[in-house]
Amino acid sequence: MTDFNTLFDQIIAELGGRDAVMALLDVGPSALSNYRKRGTIPSAKQALLDEALARKGLTFEADDLRLSARNSGEMRRVLLIITGGIAAYKALDLARRLMERGISVTGVMSKGAQEFITPLSVSALTGEKVYTDLFSLTDEAEMGHIRLARETDMVLVAPATAHFIAKMAHGMADCLASTICLATSAPVMIAPAMNPQMWAHPALQHNLTTLAQRGVEIIAPAIGDTACGEVGAGRLEEPIIIAEQVSARVRQTHQTVALSGKHILITSGPTIEPIDPIRFIANRSSGKQGHALAAEAVRRGARVTLVSGPVTEPPPAGLTHISIETAHQMKEACEAALPADSAICAAAVADWHVVGASTSKHKKTQAGPPVITLATNPDILAGLCQHDKRPSLVIGFAAETDNLETAAREKRIRKGCDWLIANHIVADAEQSVFGADTNQVLFISSDACEDWPSLKKTDVARRIFDRMEAWFDCD
Repeated sequence: MTDFNTLFDQIIAELGGRDAVMALLDVGPSALSNYRKRGTIPSAKQALLDEALARKGLTFEADDLRLSARNSGEMRRVLLIITGGIAAYKALDLARRLMERGISVTGVMSKGAQEFITPLSVSALTGEKVYTDLFSLTDEAEMGHIRLARETDMVLVAPATAHFIAKMAHGMADCLASTICLATSAPVMIAPAMNPQMWAHPALQHNLTTLAQRGVEIIAPAIGDTACGEVGAGRLEEPIIIAEQVSARVRQTHQTVALSGKHILITSGPTIEPIDPIRFIANRSSGKQGHALAAEAVRRGARVTLVSGPVTEPPPAGLTHISIETAHQMKEACEAALPADSAICAAAVADWHVVGASTSKHKKTQAGPPVITLATNPDILAGLCQHDKRPSLVIGFAAETDNLETAAREKRIRKGCDWLIANHIVADAEQSVFGADTNQVLFISSDACEDWPSLKKTDVARRIFDRMEAWFDCD
């Protein structure tokens, strides 16, 4: 059994030090000294300490004068990044709402945020140390920014200013907060707050689109009066609503790790086959569906290797990305990534390559265009199906212009894959699946052919992985 003063020192250390405890209890140094002398703490103040300790997963055992871990399951953790808008004061209420839902909150504050609220107020409320400086040697020794970014279930930026959103979109890492956003493998949510004109500006909306494409979830601002006196969209959403959405997302993250420990190999985008240093043969593929599949696999806890041809889609965070150009390079990258539990071949691989591609530009001459000889490219999907290290579940994609179901069924058998996802390609560019955010597919297996409705490509990815989870459970 420890004595009271030793226990009290442990409590102070757990709750962030003397200043943090004095702020929590709303007392001065003399009160702490009196508690030590008397060997007891007033019941009202003890209740505050109990609540703060509970948020850290600890309980005060009065009979034995000791701290014990609470037996209430693993507490979920959110890294709350507060940036410098007038709505920063609402972050205090937001932190409280999150903790009410059993979530541990660690604060990270930008310089601008500290102009509106103090790190001490956030620390006193959360019972956790608040981080502000990327180059603090003490912080780096205790918990480097990479570890801080990784050891969390969610990164939440609230409020997110237009400036910080731009930094995230452009991958800047010039402060602790932006570095964490770039280094984390956890889900990221942002709750923007700004002037309505800023919210509506095309540059801001472009940055939000970029973040959304990378998997960042956006809690749109509310419509109403803003601090600048204007009315419109831009108010930070109410803290209780943000807390509900974050809590639900954190629960979902922990419920959808059925693929933890599984290695998923995914191909995406086109391959390009050079004719000369300037010209090439390629397929029309944006990589949106393949990248959506990769992002969903990461969300479900899988270890993901994404092999992609040249696309404008940024690779999702939290995976191994291998960038290639030609079909031969994609084949080599896929085989090097084996073994894998599942392979999803969503890339649009060029069927042919140019034999003896020129190392200099073909010039126009009076003799007419150059003679180009084509040769067949390796069949990556069939090769994976026949490989000595064949994944347990191999999924192919097919793009067809005619007789979709018949062609897709034949292709599945010919390639030897377990499932085939077939797209119907139309000549009308406005209705084309290429580059679109939606997709309408046939799902074909050995015993099923399902015509799925037009869905967002992210929803197609979710459906496929729902099936994959069930398949591994039944295997």
